[in-house]
Amino acid sequence: MNPTLEIFSQGEEVVTGQIVDTNAAWLSEQAVTMGFTVTRHTAVGDKLDDLVTLLREISVRADCCVCTGGLGPTVDDLTSEAVAEAFDLPLEFDAVAFEQIKRFFTLRNRIMPESNRKQAMFPKGAERIDNAWGTAPGFSLQVGRCWFSFVPGVPKEMQHLFLETIRPTLASRFLLRPEKLVTIKTLGIGESAIQEIISAIEIPAQVQLGFRASPDDVQTKLLFPHDYPETAMNSLASKIAAALGDNVFAIDGFGPASGDLVFTVDQLMTSEKYTLALVETASQGLLAAKCVGLKWLLETRYEQSLERLGQKLGITINADDLWATAQAIASEIKQTGDADFVLVQLYAGDSQTFHDKDQAIILYNVLLTGDGFHRTTHSVAGPIKRKQNQSALLALDLLRRYLQHKEL
Repeated sequence: MNPTLEIFSQGEEVVTGQIVDTNAAWLSEQAVTMGFTVTRHTAVGDKLDDLVTLLREISVRADCCVCTGGLGPTVDDLTSEAVAEAFDLPLEFDAVAFEQIKRFFTLRNRIMPESNRKQAMFPKGAERIDNAWGTAPGFSLQVGRCWFSFVPGVPKEMQHLFLETIRPTLASRFLLRPEKLVTIKTLGIGESAIQEIISAIEIPAQVQLGFRASPDDVQTKLLFPHDYPETAMNSLASKIAAALGDNVFAIDGFGPASGDLVFTVDQLMTSEKYTLALVETASQGLLAAKCVGLKWLLETRYEQSLERLGQKLGITINADDLWATAQAIASEIKQTGDADFVLVQLYAGDSQTFHDKDQAIILYNVLLTGDGFHRTTHSVAGPIKRKQNQSALLALDLLRRYLQHKEL
């Protein structure tokens, strides 16, 4: 059984929602990758009694705890004091830490306020964690069952201290057997549909199945025990990917991480040395923005009005036949430009429909390649930002499907 780890964030700004606790998310990912079972994320404000109570609870239920925040010089930074009270460990002055703090100010030609002396006070028996990135050293100590590490809440400082000091210490203190995660990334299909499609596939009891939906994709996650045979992992992931078909754009877990849809398309376009010209309507420039800096995107156009686009290209617009219109636009751009492919995105629906979250627009995506036209149509509803983002992704996904399968 994997050792358990909790993450404890201190700060009124976290509890009240003034800042998002990105530290907990980052630490969780690091811990799970190492082989810990993360059991809790807890946030507590600047209240000494609450901090003391939580520390005592964690010391008897967790194997490890990483605590962030509360190590600063001001009156609301209570972590060291809370640890001292919770475990009856008097605070002791650390001369080395104090010299490091003074040096931080000296190098910046600043006078150290007397309040910073507080940051050199650690509970008896604690081991100092040097911080070259700020004024707050961290510290660690074993209390009962749990090994605690306390680090600053500033994300950059926390991450450096974890990677440079805490992670190596954890690897030496605990027997870690990381589980293996395989992630199947899809676009154009929802969680419930995925679950229904793969319901006929037998998932072994020791394999944990989960889903994660985001604005840019839906991920089907398979978490395998550390000793699960790789051939069996590959077989199960392949069965699920085959069942989901062309909706799958990447699979993580068997090599380097694949990244998002743009990353996948970039790899395909670059390897084949293709170039692209793009026309956007519903995505209003967002697709070009997602591909910013990519050399294969030779030209982009955005027009809110089809009539204006037609005038610029010298094409008669037929609003009743958007397929024919999209193909005519693509053909004209292909003849006058240098790109290998032309991707045209149009949509049916007026301005009121586009702004109304309860009404759907109909997307018409056309891709012109060397072997002719390829096209997809989609109904997209929701708030205007969702319509914009989905329109960008679904147009790009037409290009991805062609590149991966060369047929649609």
